[in-house]
Order: sequence, then C-alpha cells, then structure tokens
Amino acid sequence: MFTGIVEEVGEVTAVEPLDGAARLTVRGPLVTSDAAHGDSIAVSGVCLTVVTASGGKFTVDVVNETLRRSSLSKVAVGDTVNLERATPAGGRLGGHIMQGHVDGTGVFLSRDEQGVTTFELPAALSRYVVEKGSIAVDGVSLTVASVSADRFSVALIPTTLEVTTLGRRESGDPVNLEVDVVAKYVEKLTTPYVGPSAHNE
Repeated sequence: MFTGIVEEVGEVTAVEPLDGAARLTVRGPLVTSDAAHGDSIAVSGVCLTVVTASGGKFTVDVVNETLRRSSLSKVAVGDTVNLERATPAGGRLGGHIMQGHVDGTGVFLSRDEQGVTTFELPAALSRYVVEKGSIAVDGVSLTVASVSADRFSVALIPTTLEVTTLGRRESGDPVNLEVDVVAKYVEKLTTPYVGPSAHNE
C-alpha cells in the first residue's frame, strides 16, 4: 500500500526491452537506502517490484499489461519519476489509500498562476472522480477541486510543484491516474441492487 506522499524524484538511467516486458533502472538514493530484492516501490504511481538495488539505483521489470495501462510505455533515459516506498504497517497515512495499480492515463492540460492544474480525464474513469475526493496523479495524492465529464482540476501548492514531477509537466504530457479504490468497491457491491446502467449515467 502507498499513500501518495512522494519521497523523492528519481531519474531513469536505463531502459532495456525484454520479451513481453521492459527493465528499468532508476536512480533513487533515498528509496534504495533500505531496498532489497522483492520490495515494492511506486514509480510515478505504478507499484513495481525491486529486482536489484545497489549504488543508489534499483531495477524493476515492467510487464506489457502495465506498459499498456501506464505512461511508463513512453519512459526514456533521463526522464524523472516520482518515487515512494510501500507504507509500513503502523505508518502515517499522509495522503490516501493507494494500491499503485494505475487505472489509466490522462493528459496534462494547463496550470494557472495560482497552481490550479487541469488534466484530461478518460471517460471510463470519470464516474469515480468527485469534487473534494481523492485521486492519484503520477503517484501523488491530490484532492479534486473540480470535475467534469472529460477533465478535472487540482490545486497544487508550491511544495508539491517543487518536490514532485508535476511541477515539470507541460501541456500534452501523459500522466498516470489511480482513482479512489473505495469508489470502485462501492460500485461493485451496489451494482446487483441498482443495476449497472445507473452507474454509467
């Protein structure tokens, strides 16, 4: 489990194509300080398993399913990524409950002088996003300021812009989105009683 409080911004130092996957090497001195084979690290919101960790870098294998659903399919050497270690039992829940299971990708649209940032929202995810609810963008826990059928906005404070990759995003950049898992469970549990059509209106 993750909480969406980014610990450091890492840098992709190698991308190696594999059969049905890709192997990434990422520089992240903080998150590798206690990392070992099999540990989980969220890379821009994607939960990945450490293969090796040494010298302030770690490697992870990203399968095609994950590449298809996330922006990691477009990652290149030199790109920066948000990094967060899995939350330990008893740790502080600084953001919101996140699984590191990306639901889809959106697009960075704009940011105004007050930090209000707008992203394109895929139609398939719009029903899970509500004003003042939680959403993860590239692994950052954020509160939705406004939402419509095809976009949503969040208000980013200067600290978030400084310590995550969101301050470096430009118009047209893809971002990973993970909606609140509670909303998906509620939909699943209530569908037998209210019908699927009601959820999709």
